[in-house]
Amino acid sequence: MELWFTEKQTSALQLSCRVKEVILHKESAHQEIAVLDTEPFGKTLALDGFIQVTLLDEYIYHEMIAHVPMVTHGDPRNVLIIGGGDGGSVREVLKHPGVEEVILVEIDSEVIEVCRRYFPETARFLDDPRVKVYTEDGREYLNHRPGEYDVIIVDSTEPTGPAAALFSRDFFRVSFRGLRENGVMVSQTESPFYNRSLLHSSCAYTRELFPCCLVYMAPVPSYPGGLWSFTLGSKSSHPCGDEVKSRAARVENCGYYSPEVHVSSFNLSPPFLT
Repeated sequence: MELWFTEKQTSALQLSCRVKEVILHKESAHQEIAVLDTEPFGKTLALDGFIQVTLLDEYIYHEMIAHVPMVTHGDPRNVLIIGGGDGGSVREVLKHPGVEEVILVEIDSEVIEVCRRYFPETARFLDDPRVKVYTEDGREYLNHRPGEYDVIIVDSTEPTGPAAALFSRDFFRVSFRGLRENGVMVSQTESPFYNRSLLHSSCAYTRELFPCCLVYMAPVPSYPGGLWSFTLGSKSSHPCGDEVKSRAARVENCGYYSPEVHVSSFNLSPPFLT
């Protein structure tokens, strides 16, 4: 008998992959958690039926969501990551030697524990002494901390369940207040093919607040469509300024991110311009 995992992306589209083994399947207080050994992607974390992390390509997603805003800022010391309980974004942020503190706010403690057990490739970086982990609602946490962060990374799940509020206009306003005067924010904003309305609304909310708002993209084969979008808002620095390439060249031990990739990821064809 063949076993397949199917992600229902839209009412008209489902994407499936063959499963070699169901390693874990459980319900937390917030969502369904599954760890699967899949034939095309290797070990895979799925939440509420959506793929979040695979060992095949997680490095691409995590490098791009972390290094682009970090390099855009130039000298980030205090970084907030909302979501990202797998620890991959933390791992990439810690590659920047000037970082003094990383706060990870993940609403579901069981996601963190599952990743510590099954995804040490990413979750072991949560034990770095510069990292503090809080299991609570990210919007509520941030609402009480104005002007505390150089970079805010919103490494959320799909806009359903506990993550839905992270795509609201109110959340973008709270995030803007949480940044220092030269702060940078980035949100993962889903597939430009299948979630275009969400991408457009996120850009609109960002433009209402930030002097600089740009979308960039990266290939993530395990995500629907294979192309993923990120929306960046910056209070002062431009992500493609003259000094960006030299700063990006100092980021080491990356499998995908590079100075050339940093700049080219913003070069979008007309259908994706927002």
